[in-house]
Amino acid sequence: MGPIVLEAKSLRKEFAGFVAVDGVDLQVHGGSIHALIGPNGAGKTTTFNLLTKFISLTAGQLSFKGIDVTGYGPAAIAKLGIVRSFQISAIFPSLTLAENLQIALQLLEKKSFVFWRKSEFNDWTRSRIDELLTQVGLAQDANMTAGEISYGKRRALEIATTLALEPELMLLDEPMSGLGLEDIERISGIIAGFKGKKTVLMVEHNLSVVANISDKITVLARGKKIAEGAYADIAQNDEVQTAYLGTAHKASHA
Repeated sequence: MGPIVLEAKSLRKEFAGFVAVDGVDLQVHGGSIHALIGPNGAGKTTTFNLLTKFISLTAGQLSFKGIDVTGYGPAAIAKLGIVRSFQISAIFPSLTLAENLQIALQLLEKKSFVFWRKSEFNDWTRSRIDELLTQVGLAQDANMTAGEISYGKRRALEIATTLALEPELMLLDEPMSGLGLEDIERISGIIAGFKGKKTVLMVEHNLSVVANISDKITVLARGKKIAEGAYADIAQNDEVQTAYLGTAHKASHA
């Protein structure tokens, strides 16, 4: 794996006395796919929100590419190249796939998009849109509206819009959520293709996906990190089996 891109030290978040994240350390290496897993209530989404500064830290330190960003706000974090997708797809259903990507590219260029006026694609924009749609397997759907395509394709479009912003680090929040088998294969294939090229940190519940494409896995339970490593290692961890996979799974492998 490459050098450390994102490092969190002793992250802590309290809500009215309830500790949602308790002393979590995290190191994400460049070019790797890093998964954050754990049972419901483990603190995964809160950790994501802390990393992107959607919520403030109670305690801890956060650095990105060696820069201390603990005091940065969400806009400043995004400008550094930390781009996050969400569990619920965030696209414009009445616009074509190409137009959705045009908005993202205009954000990158700090231009405005006028929804009620047809905007022309310049040569660079058209070329970049074609490249992004090809990368996520949607080139043939460029002129369809986002509302016409399947849910799985919308998730692929969301990844394309994230890529359009040229992220240094992609944070994906449950990218397989709500998908059927065919679409899971589509999206996991797209993410697997980033290995060695993009840095990805994702929250994901689908263990088969995590096992197949992740370089490193961090397991949270009750707001704390209980294990970290390759899937083969964490799957044999007694605490992980109890907290995440359940006691029945543990007993079946005894």
